[in-house]
Amino acid sequence: MKIGCVKEIKACEDRVGLTPAHSFEYISAGHEVMVETGCGLGSGFSDEDYEKVGVMVSDNAKDVWGFSEMMIKVKEPLESEFPFLKEDLILFTYLHLASNKPLADVLIEKKVKAVAYETIEDDFGRLPLLKPMSEVAGRLAIQEGSKYLEKQYGGKGILLSGVPGVRGGNVLIIGSGVVGMNATKTALGMGANVTVLGIDLARLDYFSDVFNGQIQTVYSDRINLEKELKRADLVVCTVLIPGGKTPKLIQRKHLKMMEKGSVIVDVAVDQGGCCETSRPTTHKDPIFEVDGIIHYCVSNMPGAVPMTSTQALSNATLQYGLLIANLGLENAAHTNKSIAKGINVYKGAVVHPQLASALNEVCVNYENLT
Repeated sequence: MKIGCVKEIKACEDRVGLTPAHSFEYISAGHEVMVETGCGLGSGFSDEDYEKVGVMVSDNAKDVWGFSEMMIKVKEPLESEFPFLKEDLILFTYLHLASNKPLADVLIEKKVKAVAYETIEDDFGRLPLLKPMSEVAGRLAIQEGSKYLEKQYGGKGILLSGVPGVRGGNVLIIGSGVVGMNATKTALGMGANVTVLGIDLARLDYFSDVFNGQIQTVYSDRINLEKELKRADLVVCTVLIPGGKTPKLIQRKHLKMMEKGSVIVDVAVDQGGCCETSRPTTHKDPIFEVDGIIHYCVSNMPGAVPMTSTQALSNATLQYGLLIANLGLENAAHTNKSIAKGINVYKGAVVHPQLASALNEVCVNYENLT
């Protein structure tokens, strides 16, 4: 199979979908690989690093798209890349189509075989290709939230760790998944007072055990949410519905209950956001203020640390990408149900139930199309 990888053009996105080492794995398996000039520079890989392992390097993104039978990326194609999409192209990347109907419509129209990292699910219901970036985003959420609590950014002027004789800040983490776990570890390590809000009692019990009673766990209902928002200095929203839109748990009216200068980090913004007032931002312009509350809503948070994020992501995607390349998408999906769950759009139809619901589209059974 002909494998391609282009430079990411999303603002402040320096990750790359394919490393030189993993390109070599594809080539060793009998595939051809072409990348765009400079695609790996932001993650610490030169064109020479790719060429040394047998990768073809082109200075024209259009040529790489034209060459490719499978395109491996990090982020979804942007509008300027839509003309390069073509029938039967296997697009293997993060897509987050529930909050991006224009892209979904193009993928449907052009009959692209779109496989989303974020909906590949293993036999235990885990999301193995989302996990590494969720780990990064959870840790970054506390790091960034702590920074924007500084007075110069409009925050309260609170140091999350506190100092001897002064209490640390109050962190509210909404959601008990991978992002929530990593945010909790980081916030607790900084010395903050941490509360985790969730609806999965088994997970809340697990959090209590893991952190040995050092955090508070609270069941998420409307009254408890409002109580915790009133006392929170930093709120981290981590709720995820694979393939679907994130529920708007924090509404505009809730902001008036919070103290001015509090910070909300909405990690779920790429799926629509957990906060009614959230909108995607970039690393160059990461925050905005609504009703005195600072919102940090960067939609590609791990892009801030590409040297770490690229390696973590590519380590996770390699086995699935190789399976698709070796067998073809259809045989790979038949062999591996995780890959089948990752297929969002196929032959002009939406084949993922949660995505179809979010887009108000008819969901077509993938098996009926193959």
